[in-house]
Amino acid sequence: MKRILVALLLTLGISGVAVGGSYNYIAPEQVKKRIEAGISDIIVDIQVEDEFAQHHIPGSLATHAYPVKSDSDKAKIDVAIKKFQQTGNQVVIVCPRGAGGAKRCYDYMNAQGVPAEKLVILEKGIAGWPYEELTESSPQ
Repeated sequence: MKRILVALLLTLGISGVAVGGSYNYIAPEQVKKRIEAGISDIIVDIQVEDEFAQHHIPGSLATHAYPVKSDSDKAKIDVAIKKFQQTGNQVVIVCPRGAGGAKRCYDYMNAQGVPAEKLVILEKGIAGWPYEELTESSPQ
């Protein structure tokens, strides 16, 4: 059974398992494959407004919640939680570098009822996103 679970996680591009403080990660190439396959992930981008305007993955839900430390930051993520409740789709968290802000977003969403197996963090965040053809900018 454990082998089947590991194979499933690898197939989905998840490289970590959330157990006692660890997090699920997804590689940029896996996100790209899922986008190209038409899989409807909820891409939750927590970058601040200026950074989001400069570069983000198409279809991202802009929350501008970074650094996800205050209650007002966390409240900005509630729209993504509602979207998950409506769809049940996998959530891909995107932050500047895939570190602290992403983990705080993950923890908050998990505490609000989004199961860990539906949450992944984009490895290295938007800074590690190598696909210019799948990057947008917004007019400011």
